[in-house]
Amino acid sequence: MIISVENIGKKYRLGEYNLRSAIGDLRQKLFGGGEVVQDNDRTQSGGKYVWALQDINFNINAGEVVGIIGKNGAGKSTLLKVLSRVTAPSKGRIRIKGRVGSLLEVGTGFHPDLTGRENIFLNGAILGMTKREIHSKFDEIVDFAGIQKYIDTPVKRYSSGMYVRLAFAVAAHLEPEILIVDEVLAVGDAEFQEKCVGKMKSVSGQGRTVLFVSHNMGTIRALCNRGILMRNGKMMLDDGIETAIDAYLKTNAMRLPDGSIPEGASLQNSGDGRISHLVLKNRNGSTTADFFYSSPVHVEFHFDSEIELDKCLIGIQVKNSLNESIQDFVNVYDDAAISISKGRNTFRVAMTNQLHPGKYYLNVTIARFNGVPLDSLESIAEINVLSMGETADGGYPFGWTNGYLKGKAVWEKA
Repeated sequence: MIISVENIGKKYRLGEYNLRSAIGDLRQKLFGGGEVVQDNDRTQSGGKYVWALQDINFNINAGEVVGIIGKNGAGKSTLLKVLSRVTAPSKGRIRIKGRVGSLLEVGTGFHPDLTGRENIFLNGAILGMTKREIHSKFDEIVDFAGIQKYIDTPVKRYSSGMYVRLAFAVAAHLEPEILIVDEVLAVGDAEFQEKCVGKMKSVSGQGRTVLFVSHNMGTIRALCNRGILMRNGKMMLDDGIETAIDAYLKTNAMRLPDGSIPEGASLQNSGDGRISHLVLKNRNGSTTADFFYSSPVHVEFHFDSEIELDKCLIGIQVKNSLNESIQDFVNVYDDAAISISKGRNTFRVAMTNQLHPGKYYLNVTIARFNGVPLDSLESIAEINVLSMGETADGGYPFGWTNGYLKGKAVWEKA
């Protein structure tokens, strides 16, 4: 066992912190009473303190590659900061065996006034490596980062992409027993991201441990063999990666069985209104999540608005089980002009079903006509496309699937 986390919690104080606040906190510590600490739920108001992490327990063995997933604000990055010793836990105990190389937000771990070369040696020294050991890895680090031309330039002049390239190369090549990587890799281009995933696979293949945070479920699935699901600062699940991804997609929006959507479920919200209810229906008007192959999918939802708009954008995005977008429906694509009134608005969308059998998820967004979202919900509905058709001969004709969408073409023999 290389990492042991026992009942850790991280508490933060909300709002402005000044001398009066500090004196009040000291009085509270000395005489007790009055401190109310809330869960990390952004929909709650009031209170001076919040548990960014609460009651986190897990053990990780050498060589495991663990994906940490969850919505924004779930506590993923805070957990990595605690494990990287960037910040200390408010309670609990962490035991780590070996050197830790971490790549958190852009800027962490580098001195902006030092050159790339100097920062490589600084980071190696912090990890306890000798100058000779760092020299032996230097060319490999610079080559991986692809910034040979700028290696003697202060890093404060680097672009965010260059910064991330060098930071990852340093973290991965200075031979840490544990590599911790936050979703900062999204700053890099697709080619470099693929290169980084390959390097992390190589690192884990050498018996080292990797902890990885990302919203890209395809990358998580390709890299990790275990998943930890976080929500509101608590650990909801620790299981195989397939189980963790499925749970993440299913619970992402917290939709209730009757179709009502609680406040705070939004990925983005402007404060001008919210989607309060959403159901899926088949062509007969029955509420369901199961649809016959090729049969249409009807989406009905309420938008409770504080404003009036002559025209708006409504978008529905279909995603696969890797959280990848595979199809978009937008009202303007179909020349459908839709307005918004104050109060409750009910919208109905009938979507043609070109999906192959399988499980899919819907994102739903309603926005101003300039594209600024009023409300956006992620993975708010699950669709299960059956291989059966509505008629005996209308089902999916094969025992396998190629891709996600069926196409239509004109065929002929010349």
